[in-house]
Amino acid sequence: MKFYSIFLGLICSFFFFSCKSSGEAESDKIKTESLQPDWVSKVGSKDFKLREKVYYVNDYVAKMDSKVLNTEAIQKAIDVCAANGGGTVSFKPGIYLTGSVFIKEGVHFQIPKGVEIRGSEDIKDYPEIDTRIAGVEMKWPAALINVRNQKNVIIDGDGLVNGQGKVFWDYYWDLRKEYEPKGLRWIVDYDAKRPRTFLISNSEDVKLKQINIQKAGFWTVQILYSNHITVDGITIRNNIDGHGPSTDGVDIDSSKWILVQNCDIDCNDDNFCLKAGRDWDGLRVNRSTEYIVVRDCIARQGSGLLTIGSETSGSIRHVYASNIRGNGTKNGLNIKSATTRGGTVEDIYLENIKMDSVRTFIEVSMNWNPSYSYSKLPDGYDRDSIPLRWKKMLRHVEPRSKGIPKFQNITLYNIDVDGAKRAINVNGLNSSYVENINLKDVHIQAETAGQINYSKNWNLQNVTIETDDNSKLKIENSPGVTFSDSLYVNSQ
Repeated sequence: MKFYSIFLGLICSFFFFSCKSSGEAESDKIKTESLQPDWVSKVGSKDFKLREKVYYVNDYVAKMDSKVLNTEAIQKAIDVCAANGGGTVSFKPGIYLTGSVFIKEGVHFQIPKGVEIRGSEDIKDYPEIDTRIAGVEMKWPAALINVRNQKNVIIDGDGLVNGQGKVFWDYYWDLRKEYEPKGLRWIVDYDAKRPRTFLISNSEDVKLKQINIQKAGFWTVQILYSNHITVDGITIRNNIDGHGPSTDGVDIDSSKWILVQNCDIDCNDDNFCLKAGRDWDGLRVNRSTEYIVVRDCIARQGSGLLTIGSETSGSIRHVYASNIRGNGTKNGLNIKSATTRGGTVEDIYLENIKMDSVRTFIEVSMNWNPSYSYSKLPDGYDRDSIPLRWKKMLRHVEPRSKGIPKFQNITLYNIDVDGAKRAINVNGLNSSYVENINLKDVHIQAETAGQINYSKNWNLQNVTIETDDNSKLKIENSPGVTFSDSLYVNSQ
């Protein structure tokens, strides 16, 4: 039996473990403390009422045919509903092919069971809008379903939204093969224009609930420049028919007071991700992500149970994640940035986390993915004729010290990790240490221990690391970071 299992009776949480023995009264169960901050109760959409009148898209469809675009009919139903004071826009059972549609204030956009909304496979059916992609403001195709500059909107139902994204995945990989030999890896993701599935932008009091989503062409749900948004009970399956690049689950981007709960995400990039702008353009915008709650969720295949970055320029703080199970997710807590990003990541709380079959539980880097993170124009290109988005990416941050990120004040409590490749991989900079990390009741079983470099002031309580190779953490340039021998457990 693995060593950490002897602690289960002491560190059980209400979500993952039952401490009740035979004949034991419910009131006798051991209660655990919680790190939940006071502000948690204030996140998410506020309550509001909408009119009950229903407008069926079918009343505006000339002919029901799953191969004919229904964009105009869907938009017409939304527009009529909004013009008449709001209500519900719904569908009768069937398949509806569409390009971008735009939900308006006071509209309940309902996708009932038996309804499948399919995204067009032609990028021309997604009109370009002013938005932000991967931390840079630019022109980009609208999402399949958009809420822009609106309030009091509900999108829900037991139906399916199918992004039909494979054509866009293939386009990205083909362009990357063309760009990489030219020294243009850093711009591929911005030139390969692909549609998001849901975009909530510059909006407030929006609820996205229950929806089943699959095969996003790009990010699945982006919450941008918005506040008081609730994402509740959505299911994402983006790894059908392949593994699409950048098919993030939920991206919270320079937004505040956001609640994400009861979600089940299988994707091929970050499952739950917090962003706040990239490099010069992100520092120019300077909008933070704050007061974020992610709870009671499942993260399946993907790059991060909770990812912070790599776009950190506007700063990310006041984050609480609890009761999340990771099954096959690459990383647990993944904090990443680069020396051109800047911004501060701080006041981060994770508790009641259980993960199995992961790559690394704690992954922290201030110099993440250099071939993508740092922009350099190869010889032979005229700076005056390149696209504006290229110019933004190439503009230097001055002074350079403004581009150095800061990570501090991170707490992890009641964590159980089994089957990891590596326990911890934390790498700060000699000019910016990863500071004030608190681990309490944390138990990790991994093939190898990993490393900590350029970090300081770690506080450990009831922490164990069991490794298959009996290794210990390699700790360098890290004052105040000490893992005593008693914390390491031999697997044999």
